[in-house]
Amino acid sequence: MAKEGFYRIWHIIGNPKANPPIPAIIPVSRTSWHNGVKSGKYPKPVKLDVRTTAWRVKDIDDLVDSLSNAAGV
Repeated sequence: MAKEGFYRIWHIIGNPKANPPIPAIIPVSRTSWHNGVKSGKYPKPVKLDVRTTAWRVKDIDDLVDSLSNAAGV
């Protein structure tokens, strides 16, 4: 059964300054993440509200799986 829900950007790229620190799922910079979304390398976001952007958990999990398979892990 696939997880349902959303990740905000800090859940994906991490935030070491948060208390407690949030580890990165995909360790890239915020700019690299947004550039990857624009180029189609990373999944498209979902607007939850005017000021709230998120990514589906399933989309991020699928991306991590594909990156792991490409790296031979």
